[in-house]
Amino acid sequence: MAIISAILLMGLLGFVFGAILSYASQRFSVTVDPRIETAISLLPGANCGGCGFPGCAGLATAIVEKGVPIATCPVISAANRAKLAIALGMADTGGATPKAATVMCAGLPAEEYRKFEYTGIRDCQAAILVSNGPWLCPHRCVGLGSCEKACQFGAITMGPDSLPVIDREKCTACGKCVRACPKNIIKLTDQAKKVHVKCNSPEKGPDVRKVCKVGCIGCGLCAKVCAYDAIIIENNLARINYEKCVECGACVAKCPQKTIHLLGKPGFKGQKAVIDEPACVGCTLCFKVCKFQAVKGGTPKEKHQIIPEKCVGCGACVVKCPKKCITLKPNE
Repeated sequence: MAIISAILLMGLLGFVFGAILSYASQRFSVTVDPRIETAISLLPGANCGGCGFPGCAGLATAIVEKGVPIATCPVISAANRAKLAIALGMADTGGATPKAATVMCAGLPAEEYRKFEYTGIRDCQAAILVSNGPWLCPHRCVGLGSCEKACQFGAITMGPDSLPVIDREKCTACGKCVRACPKNIIKLTDQAKKVHVKCNSPEKGPDVRKVCKVGCIGCGLCAKVCAYDAIIIENNLARINYEKCVECGACVAKCPQKTIHLLGKPGFKGQKAVIDEPACVGCTLCFKVCKFQAVKGGTPKEKHQIIPEKCVGCGACVVKCPKKCITLKPNE
Protein backbone atom coordinates (compact mmCIF):
# COMPACT_ATOMS: atom_id res chain seq x y z
CA MET A 1 0.00 0.00 0.00
CA ALA A 2 2.85 2.36 0.86
CA ILE A 3 4.47 1.69 -2.52
CA ILE A 4 1.24 2.48 -4.40
CA SER A 5 0.81 5.69 -2.40
CA ALA A 6 4.37 6.73 -3.25
CA ILE A 7 3.81 6.06 -6.94
CA LEU A 8 0.57 8.05 -6.94
CA LEU A 9 2.27 10.92 -5.09
CA MET A 10 5.15 11.00 -7.57
CA GLY A 11 2.73 10.91 -10.46
CA LEU A 12 0.70 13.76 -8.94
CA LEU A 13 3.84 15.83 -8.33
CA GLY A 14 5.01 15.16 -11.93
CA PHE A 15 1.65 16.33 -13.26
CA VAL A 16 1.69 19.49 -11.11
CA PHE A 17 5.27 20.43 -12.01
CA GLY A 18 4.64 19.65 -15.68
CA ALA A 19 1.63 21.94 -15.66
CA ILE A 20 3.70 24.69 -14.01
CA LEU A 21 6.49 24.34 -16.59
CA SER A 22 3.99 24.32 -19.45
CA TYR A 23 2.38 27.51 -18.15
CA ALA A 24 5.77 29.15 -17.58
CA SER A 25 6.98 28.25 -21.08
CA GLN A 26 3.97 30.00 -22.58
CA ARG A 27 3.83 32.90 -20.12
CA PHE A 28 7.51 33.77 -20.34
CA SER A 29 8.27 32.62 -23.88
CA VAL A 30 10.43 34.88 -26.04
CA THR A 31 8.98 35.38 -29.48
CA VAL A 32 11.61 35.01 -32.20
CA ASP A 33 11.10 37.19 -35.25
CA PRO A 34 10.48 34.73 -38.11
CA ARG A 35 12.56 36.98 -40.36
CA ILE A 36 15.60 36.21 -38.22
CA GLU A 37 15.00 32.49 -38.71
CA THR A 38 14.72 33.11 -42.46
CA ALA A 39 17.98 35.02 -42.44
CA ILE A 40 19.73 32.26 -40.48
CA SER A 41 18.52 29.67 -42.99
CA LEU A 42 19.91 31.62 -45.95
CA LEU A 43 23.22 32.64 -44.38
CA PRO A 44 25.98 30.05 -44.97
CA GLY A 45 26.09 28.78 -41.38
CA ALA A 46 29.89 28.82 -41.35
CA ASN A 47 30.03 30.98 -38.19
CA CYS A 48 33.44 32.14 -39.40
CA GLY A 49 33.22 35.60 -37.81
CA GLY A 50 34.24 37.38 -41.01
CA CYS A 51 31.28 39.71 -40.67
CA GLY A 52 32.37 40.90 -37.24
CA PHE A 53 29.31 39.46 -35.49
CA PRO A 54 29.12 36.42 -33.17
CA GLY A 55 28.22 33.84 -35.77
CA CYS A 56 25.52 33.74 -38.43
CA ALA A 57 22.74 34.06 -35.85
CA GLY A 58 24.28 37.29 -34.58
CA LEU A 59 24.51 38.71 -38.08
CA ALA A 60 20.95 37.60 -38.90
CA THR A 61 19.67 39.49 -35.86
CA ALA A 62 21.67 42.58 -36.83
CA ILE A 63 20.36 42.47 -40.41
CA VAL A 64 16.73 42.24 -39.31
CA GLU A 65 16.79 44.54 -36.28
CA LYS A 66 19.47 47.09 -37.22
CA GLY A 67 19.40 47.08 -40.99
CA VAL A 68 23.00 45.88 -41.36
CA PRO A 69 23.66 45.22 -45.09
CA ILE A 70 23.34 41.60 -46.16
CA ALA A 71 26.65 41.94 -48.02
CA THR A 72 28.34 42.25 -44.60
CA CYS A 73 28.64 38.47 -44.85
CA PRO A 74 31.72 37.80 -47.02
CA VAL A 75 30.73 34.17 -47.58
CA ILE A 76 27.08 34.32 -48.67
CA SER A 77 26.40 33.36 -52.28
CA ALA A 78 24.89 35.85 -54.72
CA ALA A 79 21.78 33.66 -55.04
CA ASN A 80 21.13 33.51 -51.29
CA ARG A 81 21.89 37.20 -50.93
CA ALA A 82 19.19 37.99 -53.51
CA LYS A 83 16.70 35.59 -51.84
CA LEU A 84 17.31 37.14 -48.44
CA ALA A 85 16.91 40.66 -49.81
CA ILE A 86 13.52 39.70 -51.27
CA ALA A 87 12.42 37.92 -48.09
CA LEU A 88 13.29 40.91 -45.91
CA GLY A 89 12.16 43.58 -48.35
CA MET A 90 15.66 45.03 -48.49
CA ALA A 91 17.59 46.34 -51.46
CA ASP A 92 20.22 43.96 -52.81
CA THR A 93 23.14 46.33 -53.14
CA GLY A 94 25.37 43.55 -54.39
CA GLY A 95 28.30 42.02 -52.66
CA ALA A 96 31.20 43.98 -51.28
CA THR A 97 34.41 44.01 -53.29
CA PRO A 98 35.61 40.39 -52.98
CA LYS A 99 38.73 40.09 -50.87
CA ALA A 100 41.21 37.32 -50.30
CA ALA A 101 44.01 36.64 -47.86
CA THR A 102 47.48 37.53 -49.11
CA VAL A 103 50.72 36.41 -47.48
CA MET A 104 53.11 39.37 -47.31
CA CYS A 105 56.23 37.27 -47.05
CA ALA A 106 58.33 35.38 -49.59
CA GLY A 107 61.13 34.28 -47.25
CA LEU A 108 63.26 31.42 -48.52
CA PRO A 109 63.80 28.41 -46.23
CA ALA A 110 67.60 28.59 -46.51
CA GLU A 111 69.40 27.10 -43.52
CA GLU A 112 71.70 30.13 -43.37
CA TYR A 113 68.70 32.23 -42.28
CA ARG A 114 67.53 29.81 -39.58
CA LYS A 115 68.48 30.40 -35.94
CA PHE A 116 67.63 26.92 -34.73
CA GLU A 117 65.52 23.89 -35.51
CA TYR A 118 62.22 24.21 -33.67
CA THR A 119 60.91 20.88 -32.37
CA GLY A 120 58.16 22.07 -30.03
CA ILE A 121 54.40 22.28 -30.46
CA ARG A 122 53.41 22.73 -34.11
CA ASP A 123 51.87 26.11 -33.50
CA CYS A 124 53.18 29.50 -34.64
CA GLN A 125 52.16 31.31 -31.47
CA ALA A 126 53.97 28.73 -29.36
CA ALA A 127 57.07 28.91 -31.56
CA ILE A 128 57.56 32.66 -31.23
CA LEU A 129 57.70 32.25 -27.46
CA VAL A 130 61.10 30.67 -28.08
CA SER A 131 63.43 33.53 -29.13
CA ASN A 132 60.71 34.97 -31.42
CA GLY A 133 60.72 31.89 -33.63
CA PRO A 134 63.34 29.88 -35.53
CA TRP A 135 64.16 32.41 -38.25
CA LEU A 136 66.71 35.23 -38.22
CA CYS A 137 64.21 37.64 -39.76
CA PRO A 138 61.93 38.78 -36.92
CA HIS A 139 59.12 39.42 -39.41
CA ARG A 140 59.26 36.18 -41.40
CA CYS A 141 56.40 33.68 -41.52
CA VAL A 142 56.98 31.10 -38.78
CA GLY A 143 55.77 28.40 -41.17
CA LEU A 144 54.08 25.98 -38.78
CA GLY A 145 50.63 26.23 -40.35
CA SER A 146 48.50 27.88 -37.67
CA CYS A 147 46.73 29.75 -40.46
CA GLU A 148 46.06 26.50 -42.30
CA LYS A 149 44.49 25.01 -39.18
CA ALA A 150 42.37 28.12 -38.64
CA CYS A 151 40.93 28.09 -42.17
CA GLN A 152 37.71 26.10 -42.28
CA PHE A 153 37.29 26.51 -46.03
CA GLY A 154 40.37 24.58 -47.12
CA ALA A 155 41.82 27.69 -48.75
CA ILE A 156 45.29 27.42 -47.19
CA THR A 157 47.98 24.79 -47.59
CA MET A 158 51.60 24.93 -46.49
CA GLY A 159 53.96 25.13 -49.44
CA PRO A 160 57.46 23.68 -49.85
CA ASP A 161 59.09 26.91 -48.65
CA SER A 162 57.39 26.74 -45.24
CA LEU A 163 55.02 29.46 -46.40
CA PRO A 164 51.22 29.29 -46.67
CA VAL A 165 49.74 29.09 -50.14
CA ILE A 166 46.34 30.76 -50.55
CA ASP A 167 43.70 29.41 -52.91
CA ARG A 168 42.09 32.75 -53.74
CA GLU A 169 39.04 31.08 -55.26
CA LYS A 170 38.25 29.21 -52.04
CA CYS A 171 39.18 32.07 -49.70
CA THR A 172 36.16 33.85 -48.22
CA ALA A 173 38.12 36.63 -46.49
CA CYS A 174 36.70 35.61 -43.11
CA GLY A 175 39.92 36.82 -41.48
CA LYS A 176 40.57 33.79 -39.26
CA CYS A 177 44.02 33.27 -40.74
CA VAL A 178 44.79 36.95 -40.19
CA ARG A 179 44.00 36.60 -36.52
CA ALA A 180 45.89 33.31 -36.25
CA CYS A 181 49.16 34.74 -37.59
CA PRO A 182 51.38 36.03 -34.75
CA LYS A 183 53.63 37.90 -37.21
CA ASN A 184 50.76 39.87 -38.83
CA ILE A 185 51.95 39.02 -42.33
CA ILE A 186 48.56 37.93 -43.70
CA LYS A 187 46.45 40.77 -45.05
CA LEU A 188 43.04 40.92 -46.72
CA THR A 189 43.38 42.50 -50.17
CA ASP A 190 41.04 42.86 -53.15
CA GLN A 191 40.77 39.44 -54.72
CA ALA A 192 41.30 40.84 -58.22
CA LYS A 193 44.57 42.60 -57.36
CA LYS A 194 47.65 40.69 -58.46
CA VAL A 195 50.68 42.85 -57.62
CA HIS A 196 51.87 42.60 -54.02
CA VAL A 197 54.94 43.49 -51.99
CA LYS A 198 55.79 40.15 -50.38
CA CYS A 199 57.50 41.57 -47.32
CA ASN A 200 56.40 43.06 -44.03
CA SER A 201 59.74 44.13 -42.58
CA PRO A 202 60.30 47.78 -41.58
CA GLU A 203 64.03 47.20 -41.06
CA LYS A 204 66.66 49.12 -43.03
CA GLY A 205 68.13 47.61 -46.18
CA PRO A 206 71.47 46.38 -44.75
CA ASP A 207 69.68 44.69 -41.85
CA VAL A 208 67.19 43.03 -44.20
CA ARG A 209 69.96 41.65 -46.42
CA LYS A 210 71.56 39.93 -43.41
CA VAL A 211 68.46 37.84 -42.75
CA CYS A 212 66.67 37.48 -46.10
CA LYS A 213 67.52 37.32 -49.81
CA VAL A 214 64.13 38.49 -50.98
CA GLY A 215 63.13 41.10 -48.39
CA CYS A 216 62.32 44.71 -49.31
CA ILE A 217 65.34 47.00 -48.76
CA GLY A 218 63.43 50.25 -49.36
CA CYS A 219 65.61 51.22 -52.34
CA GLY A 220 62.74 53.08 -54.03
CA LEU A 221 63.42 51.80 -57.57
CA CYS A 222 59.86 50.50 -57.78
CA ALA A 223 58.45 53.91 -56.87
CA LYS A 224 60.66 55.60 -59.48
CA VAL A 225 59.64 53.30 -62.31
CA CYS A 226 55.90 53.55 -61.52
CA ALA A 227 54.26 56.21 -63.70
CA TYR A 228 50.99 56.00 -61.80
CA ASP A 229 52.28 57.07 -58.37
CA ALA A 230 50.97 53.77 -57.04
CA ILE A 231 53.99 52.99 -54.85
CA ILE A 232 55.42 54.80 -51.86
CA ILE A 233 58.26 53.91 -49.51
CA GLU A 234 57.08 54.01 -45.93
CA ASN A 235 59.09 52.79 -42.92
CA ASN A 236 61.72 51.33 -45.28
CA LEU A 237 59.04 49.27 -47.01
CA ALA A 238 57.40 49.62 -50.42
CA ARG A 239 53.62 49.91 -50.23
CA ILE A 240 51.19 49.70 -53.13
CA ASN A 241 48.15 51.92 -53.54
CA TYR A 242 45.84 49.33 -55.07
CA GLU A 243 43.41 51.97 -56.35
CA LYS A 244 46.13 53.52 -58.51
CA CYS A 245 47.97 50.35 -59.54
CA VAL A 246 47.28 49.20 -63.12
CA GLU A 247 49.26 45.97 -62.67
CA CYS A 248 51.66 46.70 -65.51
CA GLY A 249 54.40 44.79 -63.74
CA ALA A 250 57.07 47.46 -64.22
CA CYS A 251 57.85 47.43 -60.49
CA VAL A 252 57.96 43.64 -60.48
CA ALA A 253 60.60 43.62 -63.21
CA LYS A 254 62.60 46.46 -61.63
CA CYS A 255 62.79 45.19 -58.03
CA PRO A 256 66.38 44.03 -57.40
CA GLN A 257 65.31 41.79 -54.50
CA LYS A 258 62.40 40.17 -56.37
CA THR A 259 60.20 41.15 -53.44
CA ILE A 260 57.29 42.37 -55.57
CA HIS A 261 55.25 39.58 -57.10
CA LEU A 262 52.69 39.45 -59.90
CA LEU A 263 50.36 36.61 -58.91
CA GLY A 264 49.98 33.98 -61.57
CA LYS A 265 53.25 34.97 -63.22
CA PRO A 266 56.17 33.64 -61.16
CA GLY A 267 59.55 34.81 -62.39
CA PHE A 268 57.94 37.70 -64.27
CA LYS A 269 60.65 39.73 -66.07
CA GLY A 270 58.49 42.44 -67.55
CA GLN A 271 56.88 43.01 -70.92
CA LYS A 272 56.93 45.39 -73.86
CA ALA A 273 54.23 46.65 -76.18
CA VAL A 274 54.50 45.69 -79.86
CA ILE A 275 52.58 47.43 -82.67
CA ASP A 276 51.43 45.59 -85.77
CA GLU A 277 52.40 48.45 -88.08
CA PRO A 278 50.43 47.33 -91.19
CA ALA A 279 47.25 47.36 -89.10
CA CYS A 280 48.01 50.73 -87.46
CA VAL A 281 45.93 53.63 -88.81
CA GLY A 282 47.88 56.37 -87.05
CA CYS A 283 45.07 57.54 -84.80
CA THR A 284 47.62 58.81 -82.19
CA LEU A 285 45.55 57.51 -79.25
CA CYS A 286 48.40 55.29 -78.04
CA PHE A 287 50.78 58.24 -78.34
CA LYS A 288 48.51 60.40 -76.20
CA VAL A 289 47.84 57.82 -73.49
CA CYS A 290 51.46 56.74 -72.96
CA LYS A 291 52.95 58.31 -69.84
CA PHE A 292 56.45 57.11 -70.68
CA GLN A 293 56.81 58.76 -74.10
CA ALA A 294 57.43 55.27 -75.44
CA VAL A 295 55.35 55.69 -78.61
CA LYS A 296 56.96 57.16 -81.71
CA GLY A 297 54.71 58.90 -84.21
CA GLY A 298 52.40 61.56 -82.86
CA THR A 299 51.29 62.77 -86.28
CA PRO A 300 47.84 61.62 -87.46
CA LYS A 301 47.91 58.80 -90.04
CA GLU A 302 51.59 58.17 -89.32
CA LYS A 303 52.41 54.56 -88.48
CA HIS A 304 53.32 54.35 -84.81
CA GLN A 305 56.23 52.46 -83.27
CA ILE A 306 57.19 51.48 -79.74
CA ILE A 307 60.51 52.68 -78.30
CA PRO A 308 61.55 49.49 -76.39
CA GLU A 309 63.92 51.16 -73.93
CA LYS A 310 61.15 53.50 -72.74
CA CYS A 311 58.24 51.05 -72.66
CA VAL A 312 57.45 49.51 -69.26
CA GLY A 313 54.62 47.32 -70.52
CA CYS A 314 51.82 49.05 -68.62
CA GLY A 315 49.28 48.10 -71.30
CA ALA A 316 47.55 51.49 -71.45
CA CYS A 317 48.11 51.65 -75.21
CA VAL A 318 46.74 48.13 -75.65
CA VAL A 319 43.48 49.12 -73.96
CA LYS A 320 43.19 52.38 -75.89
CA CYS A 321 43.98 51.11 -79.41
CA PRO A 322 40.71 50.97 -81.42
CA LYS A 323 42.21 48.58 -83.98
CA LYS A 324 43.56 46.16 -81.37
CA CYS A 325 46.87 46.10 -83.19
CA ILE A 326 49.02 46.50 -80.04
CA THR A 327 49.99 43.49 -77.96
CA LEU A 328 52.24 42.87 -74.98
CA LYS A 329 55.17 40.54 -75.38
CA PRO A 330 57.27 39.15 -72.48
CA ASN A 331 60.82 40.39 -72.22
CA GLU A 332 63.35 37.82 -73.33
